[in-house]
Amino acid sequence: MRPGTILRIARVASCAAVLAGCAHAPRRFPLKEPMWKDTDLAPVSVRCRREPSTSDPQHVSCAPKVRPNPLIWDGLDNLLFRPLSETLAVTGDDGGESVDVNSMDEVPDSAWFTNRIGVHRMTPRELELGRCAPEQILDGATATDGSWVIDHGKLSGATDGFRVTVPGKGRYLFKADDADTADRGSAGQTVGLRVYHAAGYFVPCEQIVYFKPSVFTLRPGLRWKHNFQSEQDFGAKELEHILAESPKRGGLIRMEASAWLPGYNLGGFEFQGTRPDDPSDVVPHESRRELRGKRLLNAWIDRFDDRRGNTMDAWIADRPGAADSSPGHVIHYQLDTSEALGSEYDYEDITRRLGYSYIFDWGDVGTDLATFGARTNVWDTVRKTPGKDAFAYMNVRDFVPEKWKNEYPLGAFSRMTERDGAWMARILARFTPDVVDGLARMADYSNPDDVAYLREVLEGRLEKILQRYLTRLSPIADVHVEGTNEVCAVDLAEWRALRDPSAFRYTARVLGHGWTTVERRAGAELCVLLPHVARDGGVSDDAPSRYVRVRIEDGVARGPLVVHLYDLGPARGYRLAGLERPEK
Repeated sequence: MRPGTILRIARVASCAAVLAGCAHAPRRFPLKEPMWKDTDLAPVSVRCRREPSTSDPQHVSCAPKVRPNPLIWDGLDNLLFRPLSETLAVTGDDGGESVDVNSMDEVPDSAWFTNRIGVHRMTPRELELGRCAPEQILDGATATDGSWVIDHGKLSGATDGFRVTVPGKGRYLFKADDADTADRGSAGQTVGLRVYHAAGYFVPCEQIVYFKPSVFTLRPGLRWKHNFQSEQDFGAKELEHILAESPKRGGLIRMEASAWLPGYNLGGFEFQGTRPDDPSDVVPHESRRELRGKRLLNAWIDRFDDRRGNTMDAWIADRPGAADSSPGHVIHYQLDTSEALGSEYDYEDITRRLGYSYIFDWGDVGTDLATFGARTNVWDTVRKTPGKDAFAYMNVRDFVPEKWKNEYPLGAFSRMTERDGAWMARILARFTPDVVDGLARMADYSNPDDVAYLREVLEGRLEKILQRYLTRLSPIADVHVEGTNEVCAVDLAEWRALRDPSAFRYTARVLGHGWTTVERRAGAELCVLLPHVARDGGVSDDAPSRYVRVRIEDGVARGPLVVHLYDLGPARGYRLAGLERPEK
């Protein structure tokens, strides 16, 4: 059975469960292991077609088609055409709940996302490396003069850069910090993509590199361009200008280096719809929880420039050396977080709105018209922190997690539900103070005070996110069965000390069978004693008489956790089947 067919069946089953809920029948989970790995990582074949090139007029491609990332069109579509079409739609579409969620209310590993810090503690070394393998780390201070070859100019984006081939390590895209905002772009890129990787997304290997100017050899005849500009020559004069304007430390130049990604570059992905020529891409992107929940992750690090142009789909062919051959599969990458941790536009009026309003916001325009401009907006009063210009207007004081906005609306972000936000908050809760401290240090600011400020801001914004999204739906996670008759878990709200310990008052009720005992343990762990309701043997394991639902409340969150289990009898014990987090 093809991966696409399997996922379509899963979607139909999901819809059936929703319809059953609408009929007020209790939801029942089947007795089977939860889906922890999506089928979209399995090889698929794409119909071949002729794609002549200058070097090969007879070339045949058997990969999905390359789709360009038109910056202007992407902005117009998301700012104007898509919001307008949704507003004028005859039937409203709020998107409903995400569909790529397993029975444990989690997102399985897939071509989009891999569970990392949300399911296991990451070591400081893992966090430091991010997506990089140890052998990919560059040392520009000791490299041989002339050994790094600049073989391509950067052909898109707003920052200066070029491609470098490093012997024994591969190709890297070097990007420069702006002269008037030293360290800002490389810090945002390094920290932002470390956060993305830890959370579970596919990203390139990123690192801040210090190097001697003499390490480069420049190939002749190169070209480069910036957004909205035409191609120009890229030679020694242009390189000298970039290096002269870049930050320096101890005689070495600082730049950001991004390792070249594997696979055949297909261009960026949309935040709504699907890629029609990828047989495995069957879940509408606006209905993917990992894309919806990313809005909250972006809010934390103030990454407002999420868009199609900062993503990349890569076709990973099964045959080495034949990049666009079949079979293969697509991996969906997140790129470029250089504008995170505070950034600025050339226009001050736009900069002040970043994170608080879209560049053109239909809702704000309507409100201003209705109130004749009498409303005072956040961007009218937001101020830079004195002495912290590197962070622009990023702060804790004015940050409201559920109101944070990207620079323009994206289909997936606009449909983020309370459950999507709570899922991301459970992941972000694992970014403990020691992890945040490590991230702040990775920014490697020239001014040590900036490291302390970043740590303070990240901690403060994370606290607000957790307070908002771990106190409505149940924050109880890591649910598992111990022995034959206990279900245990960790309350992330208590674990992160969002309230005084005395505020957490745990109760548990086996629905249809009465109240039961809750034992509190160290580390915000709790265990619920389950009386057996079925005997060994007799009816089948998945018989309705074995089905048990346990409602657990912590006295803080508005909603409970409902744990669904099957009692296989005193000898074999309980089996976990599913989790629900209702609003009340």
